[in-house]
Amino acid sequence: MPHCIIEYAQELESSLDIKALVQCVHESAMASGLFSEKAIKTRAIAVEYFRTGTSEQAFIHVTVRLFDGRTTEQKAALSRAVLEDVIGLVGKLKNVTVEITEIDQACYSSRPS
Repeated sequence: MPHCIIEYAQELESSLDIKALVQCVHESAMASGLFSEKAIKTRAIAVEYFRTGTSEQAFIHVTVRLFDGRTTEQKAALSRAVLEDVIGLVGKLKNVTVEITEIDQACYSSRPS
């Protein structure tokens, strides 16, 4: 854990290295010190159709889903760090957001290792 899910406007694929974006978010989660690299799962999903307020401005939204056990301060620091790192990669793109959400462990299932 965590699952880092990057949703982005598909049109960004022509101007942004999505593989580098995935690496950026993955490394940011690892640098937080909250997780081992082995536990971090990062993926990107292109969104073809979307609205951003009153227009269709390109966007990146990162959701970091994790089990409980972190303080509000740790989650806020993780959110800020991921945001800063992504902004450092994408430059002037205005619509960049990060959300930290907790997974209810009682309702989470995965294949045993």
